[in-house]
Amino acid sequence: MNQNSLVVLNRILSLKENSPFLLILDSLAQSAHYLIRELASKNNEITYLSFETVNRPSYASKWLECHGKSVEEIVKETKSDAKQQLVVVDSLNYFSSQQLTQLVSGIIAHPGTTFAGVYHTNGSYNHTDIHSRPFSYYPSELTILCYIASTILEVEPILKDSRDEEVLDSYIQKLQIPIGFDLHSPRFAVALHYRRKSGRTLTYHYLIDATTHVYEVQEQKPAVSQEDEGLLKDLTTFNLATNVKQKAAREQVELPFLQAQEALGSAGGAIVYEFEKDDDYDEEDPYEDPF
Repeated sequence: MNQNSLVVLNRILSLKENSPFLLILDSLAQSAHYLIRELASKNNEITYLSFETVNRPSYASKWLECHGKSVEEIVKETKSDAKQQLVVVDSLNYFSSQQLTQLVSGIIAHPGTTFAGVYHTNGSYNHTDIHSRPFSYYPSELTILCYIASTILEVEPILKDSRDEEVLDSYIQKLQIPIGFDLHSPRFAVALHYRRKSGRTLTYHYLIDATTHVYEVQEQKPAVSQEDEGLLKDLTTFNLATNVKQKAAREQVELPFLQAQEALGSAGGAIVYEFEKDDDYDEEDPYEDPF
């Protein structure tokens, strides 16, 4: 399973999977810079659309400063005669909802072109106005991007436990950078959501080292659901907790609706009842139904 998930990641980064639009979500805690470099290391023809990047990256075959340009101009200038091309934009936050659909559909319409766009998930990064949407109930830019993206890559810093995540979130909400966290590191975590042609979504978690180009599968701890008997203690004068024998007996009880499911809907609803020895059934009562 781990080997298969690594193959999926490598094929997506190498543009060998049929995934024309890669949406990369980053934040103040972890930039998409190193993930973009990983994409660039596996591809040759790269067109870089700049809104926030000052200096042209060394891997960019073509550099386009996008400030002041319309969507039509950007789409036109991304057209290439190369057999395979990767178009990267460093921020999709500068486009409105309507412009985003026009931009994505226009770029991926070019033959052999894959579009990788970065979206900053922190609210302060959003440079579009909610009043620019045609309707007040129109979906947000992030909602539209997640809907049309064939692959979503969420980059996050590597944290020790959930408590660190809560502390980090509290700082990020205040636009503060906490001390003691390894933020914007070349070694980071990635959550991959890949939509196959069948509509099924595959979700994997990785640890990526952009320095050594080594990928690891991050094991997710399954959520353990256990009853907290301590919550029932001292609530009343009698015991509400269950012992091991009582739990085993409860799990062996066959619920009535399970019998109805065995027919797989071939029959209508019915009352399932089994008489017990202590049942008081009056045969002379016309309104008493034994079934």
